[in-house]
Amino acid sequence: MRLLLLLLLFLLLLLFHISYSRTVPEYKALLSVKSAITDDPQSPLSSWNETTNHCTWSGITCDARRHVTSIDLSGLNLSGTLSPDLAHLRFLQNLSVAINQFSGPIPREISALSSLRTLNLSNNVFNGSFPNELSQLVSLQVLDLYNNNMTGDLPLAVTQLRNLRHLHLGGNYFGGQIPAAYGSWEFLEYLAVSGNELVGKIPGEIEIGNLSSLVRFDAANCGLSGEIPADIGRLQNLDTLFLQVNSLSGPLTRELGTLKSLKSMDLSNNMFTGEIPDSFAELNNLTLLNLFRNKLHGAIPEFIGELPQLEVLQLWENNFTGSIPQRLGSNGKLRNLDLSSNKLTGTLPPDMCSGNSLQTLITLGNFLFGPIPESLGKCESLSRIRMGENFLNGSIPKGLFGLPNLSQVELQDNYLTGEFPESDSIPTNLGQISLSNNQLSGSLPATIGNFTGVQKLLLDGNKFSGQIPSEIGRNELSGEIPNEITGMRILNYLNLSRNHLLGNIPASIATMQSLTSVDFSYNNLSGLVPGTGQFSYFNYTSFLGNPGLCGPYLGHCKDGVANGTHQPHVKGPLSASVKLLLVVGLLVCSIAFAVAAIIKARSLKKASDSRAWKLTAFQRLDFTCDDVLDSLKEDNIIGKGGAGIVYKGIMPSGDQVAVKRLPAMSRGSSHDHGFNAEIQTLGRIRHRHIVRLEGVLKILDPRLPSVPLHEVMHVFYVAMLCVEEQAVERPTMREVVQILTELPKPPSSKQGESTVTEFSPQSGTANLESPNASVKDSKDQRLAPPQSPPPDLLSI
Repeated sequence: MRLLLLLLLFLLLLLFHISYSRTVPEYKALLSVKSAITDDPQSPLSSWNETTNHCTWSGITCDARRHVTSIDLSGLNLSGTLSPDLAHLRFLQNLSVAINQFSGPIPREISALSSLRTLNLSNNVFNGSFPNELSQLVSLQVLDLYNNNMTGDLPLAVTQLRNLRHLHLGGNYFGGQIPAAYGSWEFLEYLAVSGNELVGKIPGEIEIGNLSSLVRFDAANCGLSGEIPADIGRLQNLDTLFLQVNSLSGPLTRELGTLKSLKSMDLSNNMFTGEIPDSFAELNNLTLLNLFRNKLHGAIPEFIGELPQLEVLQLWENNFTGSIPQRLGSNGKLRNLDLSSNKLTGTLPPDMCSGNSLQTLITLGNFLFGPIPESLGKCESLSRIRMGENFLNGSIPKGLFGLPNLSQVELQDNYLTGEFPESDSIPTNLGQISLSNNQLSGSLPATIGNFTGVQKLLLDGNKFSGQIPSEIGRNELSGEIPNEITGMRILNYLNLSRNHLLGNIPASIATMQSLTSVDFSYNNLSGLVPGTGQFSYFNYTSFLGNPGLCGPYLGHCKDGVANGTHQPHVKGPLSASVKLLLVVGLLVCSIAFAVAAIIKARSLKKASDSRAWKLTAFQRLDFTCDDVLDSLKEDNIIGKGGAGIVYKGIMPSGDQVAVKRLPAMSRGSSHDHGFNAEIQTLGRIRHRHIVRLEGVLKILDPRLPSVPLHEVMHVFYVAMLCVEEQAVERPTMREVVQILTELPKPPSSKQGESTVTEFSPQSGTANLESPNASVKDSKDQRLAPPQSPPPDLLSI
């Protein structure tokens, strides 16, 4: 019976090969490939038609006998499936449809292409399991399935492709363990299984097998655990080792130091312990060393600073102690250095930028002391400096703020002295300067206004004296304020101060009910300030510095001035009828005034009986006015501001509320610091963002099995920042992306560690930028918890 089944299977395989060995014109096979493509937006296959020679078609290469040897349709944004008629192209050696939208399973019929050497299906949406029939492609040297939707266990059939040099199965949904047979390839140079759903340990057979030709091993983000096998030292041709974002543990294997061909080693985001082995001193070809986010301790060995080819060193978020190797950067090739969130002491190395290659320097959250090296003031390649939260002293190096590529400077929470550094040249990309909580002194130079690209300037907590330079915050806008600005229906904050605007303030702006705050100060505006609509609530300080403006608190208008236009002034005696009308008008006004006074007196009496308080509710409440008044005690004060004092109150239901009490105002005063405009606006607007707060557990989707609360709060506060009332308080999309790309640490982490993102409800602050865990992207976007005031546009 078994013999009969084997015979039947043999016949089926024979019929399969006979069916695809029939003579089918190659151009028809190619037209079948085209017909399976459902979307061809760029029309690259328009040349594929029967009227022309198929060897001239786009993406097709033929040999001298006009047999198709290569098909390259990569990066054409094609959609559809891969036609099984590819099997009729018997002389095909190279097939690439990478970077498209091909879907469906990989056709098993292409296993008939016995001459195929390269099969690149990467960056598509192919699904299903790996076809075992492809193991018949005995000539295949490159198999790239990266970034698809392949499922099932990591395929074992690929181990039968004995001539493979390059195998990339990463970025799919393969599961299971790495098969031990993956160590049996004789010629394999590149093996990548990263970004799958793998489990278990790295099999020892991978090292002790025949992978002596392996050049690159990428098993990042695979869920691997256990220790790195010692036999990895046999891979003497290995130049790239990526094992980041796994659960690998134990000490760093000493045999890693014997990989003398190694150029890039990323072991970050694991659970390695112990110290950096002395054997790493032999890695003379190493250009990238990433060990961040582990549990390593001890000193950073001095030989790290002497590695001749080192360009990138990232050791942040470990427990390293001792001093930084003083020869670090002396090789003249150091580009990125991040040692933040450790326990390092001592001084900064003097030659970090000896080759003028240093771009990123991050040492925040350590115990470093001493001065900032003067050589950094001449490091023209430098773009980012983050050395806050240390014990650095001395002055800021001369020329530092004039470096042409500088975009970020963070030196907050140190002991720096001296004055704010002046610079002859101003970098246009410099967007953030944080010098908070130092001992800087002297007056701020007028040249500080030349930092036109600065978005955040934090100078508080120093000993600066004198006036704030008027050059700060001044723009160069000119012309008149356009009426079209009223088309912004939900605008609530309008600040046009310190420009060169002319003409009158359009009266139509008064109709914008959403507007709660304006600032037209220090321009060249003229005419009468509108007194209706929202302008009846605005403070006179919003119009200072415009000598031509007139109105309440600003002085009398010149003769004939009304809304910025001059009316002819008519002189002459009043007629008798006009005089009569004036007398009658005065009489009516007197009566009206008397009636109003009586009504006012009665209302004051009633208000006094009700304790002269008013409760304005924007939604249904479970407490009364008396419950609010009982909270106005000195012990309950939680904040004071321009609009009054804020008290904490506990209502009978147990709910906690914040109560704002207006400051005392003289009768008839309109100087309410904008609070009345805020109340009036909130009373009129019905908006989905004006809701009661629920600080996160109540809004968490109960279907989520287990989510760290600190990560939920991280996303929640990002959302809260995005709906701030004032536009200047809302982050840009670039900042939102930067915040969300880095997961925060649990709140139990040490205050000041570089990868923690903390938001304070009182300040609503978030310091941006941090290195991403992925080294292949070489991103450096980390968040740091602020120990300084919120990142306003200006904080002094």
